[in-house]
Amino acid sequence: MPHEIPATPSRNDVDPLLKGDEYDRVVVHGTDADLAAVVLRLLRTDRVADVPVGFVPVDHQRSVVAQVWKLPVDSAGLALTAGDRPLPLIRDDAGGVLVGLGALTSVSGTVYCDDVVALRGDASRIEVTPGPEGVEVRVVRGRLRRPAVFSGRAVQFGIDGSSPVHDGVTHSRLVTRWTWYRHTEDLRAIH
Repeated sequence: MPHEIPATPSRNDVDPLLKGDEYDRVVVHGTDADLAAVVLRLLRTDRVADVPVGFVPVDHQRSVVAQVWKLPVDSAGLALTAGDRPLPLIRDDAGGVLVGLGALTSVSGTVYCDDVVALRGDASRIEVTPGPEGVEVRVVRGRLRRPAVFSGRAVQFGIDGSSPVHDGVTHSRLVTRWTWYRHTEDLRAIH
């Protein structure tokens, strides 16, 4: 039975729907930020391992999750009927999750991907997406230079103040330290 909830839903919108075992999956029709909000509620209610999650983006071309999950343009049928596969669930040290794209712009400082230095100095942009090991990190230093790509379990930033953007939502304040890392349990993604 479908339930309509508001965009980027809160605990009060999602948690009552996650109680009990009457649903065999959750399907989110919305933006990457909407999906992240629902996945966060699954994490906070200890249901990540129990509940498969499908996603139907409202704008397939603008959805990074659609690219990462390799969703077809018409993903509604897939989300409602297909089986799930494990996909790394990425968390951050501010208590959030990352399901699509995390980015910081005009970065100055040091960035590590696991124990490898991904950046020491300046970059115009750093992008983080879920990957096979946990995170995929792209360091863009300028328009004429090829981005450096790193893969690992975690990425840590020690930088001059910047506001991370995760799944299209800008963090509420400037940070000098930030971490995205692979959670101990994978997301049961329908893709």
